[in-house]
Amino acid sequence: MLKSYVKRCGRTTIAQKNAYDTLSEQYIIPFKEEKIEFLKYFKNTDITLEIGFGSGIATAKIAEDNPGRNYIGIDVHRPGIGHLLMEIEKRKLNNLKIIDNDAALVLEKMIPASSLEAIHIFFPDPWPKKRHRKRRLIQRPFTEILANCLKPSAYLYFVTDWEDYALHALEELTATPSLKNKYENFAPVQDWRPKTKFEQKGLAKGHVIRELLFLRKIEQ
Repeated sequence: MLKSYVKRCGRTTIAQKNAYDTLSEQYIIPFKEEKIEFLKYFKNTDITLEIGFGSGIATAKIAEDNPGRNYIGIDVHRPGIGHLLMEIEKRKLNNLKIIDNDAALVLEKMIPASSLEAIHIFFPDPWPKKRHRKRRLIQRPFTEILANCLKPSAYLYFVTDWEDYALHALEELTATPSLKNKYENFAPVQDWRPKTKFEQKGLAKGHVIRELLFLRKIEQ
């Protein structure tokens, strides 16, 4: 199966390590090869899943701005997980949890079919070299797995600053039978999404941000 990540080097600060050691039990959902019972962790089943949250600042801000909705962030990068744990604690968020594992495996084993209100994928690794493109997250058949986890009419929201990846993702999502583009092409900027660190770096390099918003089709 496609891996949703590549191991990245990065120093974990003492604060991030302490957060991981002391807050994991409270905010990290343990990986198990069984479907999650969302009401075990949240007050309702309005769940948005984010794949690869980086430092987690944008993730925490979205959760803070939408207290009636619930969020699960998936990542394997310990510094980022530690940082998001600190943000959760600082902001006193009871609607945001983390799963420390590969997203492809989590989606296959833990997420029930037709259970998510949304999936967010912000600035995933673009794998710009042609020989590496097979590692990109947004490609079939993985897009079909993503779609299967969405409720009817729920959305998948993808953002990148790499034009080639944006065009590739548009092609792959359009070719996924159970998804339909909410717009004719790329989506307009969604103002409710906070800018991420990766986005700011891309803008500083003169990259254009491109967004895609696809909905799961309602079966007739």
